[in-house]
Amino acid sequence: MEDKRKVLCVGLVCLDIISVVDKYPEEDTDSRCVSQRWQRGGNASNTCTVLSLLGVPCAFMGSLAAGPTAKNLPDVTATDFSKVDLRQFKWIHWEGRNAEDQIEMIQQVMLYNSTLPQEQQITVSVEIEKTREPLYQLFPYGDVVFVSKDVARHFGFQTAEAAVRGLYSRLKHGAVLVCAWAERGADALGPDGVVVHSDAFPPERLVDTLGAGDTFNAAIIHQLSTGASLEDALTFGCELAGRKCGVHGYDGIVRESKN
Repeated sequence: MEDKRKVLCVGLVCLDIISVVDKYPEEDTDSRCVSQRWQRGGNASNTCTVLSLLGVPCAFMGSLAAGPTAKNLPDVTATDFSKVDLRQFKWIHWEGRNAEDQIEMIQQVMLYNSTLPQEQQITVSVEIEKTREPLYQLFPYGDVVFVSKDVARHFGFQTAEAAVRGLYSRLKHGAVLVCAWAERGADALGPDGVVVHSDAFPPERLVDTLGAGDTFNAAIIHQLSTGASLEDALTFGCELAGRKCGVHGYDGIVRESKN
């Protein structure tokens, strides 16, 4: 029977203002914009956008402003999260932000999972993107953990393979660690101890990298949540992220997908 439960993304939604210039501006110089656009952004929001484009039933949880712009919106708290009906979801993804509260939220999911058979439990993923010490306590709480190149370098690793090998001991038993490394592709390590790698899929012309990492995360979640192997998920993640870098925004990135 098809699982119709949704994927929930918890984190930031914001307004991205993108200015297009004809060349990368030199320091301390002025440049005229060729064009400018406003679009919805934020890691969790972008991931939700791509999941939706992939046909995945999904939902977003974060602070929304009453008007078109706002500053310093509060992060979702554990109290907010306690009001969510967890029966709706098969996967919940957290963009690492207010880590202490997010751990409490994940613990709520763990308690919920403890009452269910394995096949009905919610999968938890976390993204550790920023080099902020409090976020590193999220490592042992994800079934799938996405760690950024910046964080990997902060810990002294110079390749994605070195990062997944070196950081894997921070994860809980049975978890998967994924690290993307831009034009060098991505590596992942699961409980079988085998590192899998995918090369990058650069577009013919680099247009817009904003949200490429969020696209990659969404593609991985989509694949793993539908039973794909880690290797296939990683390849699809790199493929879709590469396609996204060749277009403005997200229009058309899924159109020619094999998945």
